[in-house]
Amino acid sequence: MNRNINTGLLVLRLTIGILMLFHGIAKLIHGLSGIENILSANGLPTFLSYGVYIGEVIVPILIIIGYKTRMASAILAANMLFALFLVHSNDIFSLSKTGGWAVELIAIYLLGALTLFFTGAGKYAISKSSKWD
Repeated sequence: MNRNINTGLLVLRLTIGILMLFHGIAKLIHGLSGIENILSANGLPTFLSYGVYIGEVIVPILIIIGYKTRMASAILAANMLFALFLVHSNDIFSLSKTGGWAVELIAIYLLGALTLFFTGAGKYAISKSSKWD
C-alpha cells in the first residue's frame, strides 16, 4: 500500500481546523463573557478574551486552507494550553464519567496542532514557501 502523507496532513488540517472553528463560531454567537469571567478570576486582564477569536476563528481558517500552518498551529497550541490551565487544570489527572481522560478533547487539539507545527501543511496547501508553512 502506498503512503500518502500529504493526504493524511490534509485530513488532519481539516479535522483540527473545522472542529475548532465550530468552537469559535459559538463564541461569536454567544460572546465572551464566560471567558472574561475566567480571566478576571485568575487576575488576568479581560481584553485577553479577544485572543479567543484569533485562536478559534482566524487560526482554524488558516489551518484549513494551509496558509502559514506552522505559525497558526503554534498559536492554536498556545490557545489550548491557556484553556487547559485556566479552565481545566483540575481535570488534568481525572477521568470522565465514561472512562476517558477528562481533558482528552483539549489534548487532541493540542497534539494535533503540535503535529502540524512540526510537519507543516503538506503539499495540499495554499502556501508552501515560507518557514511558517
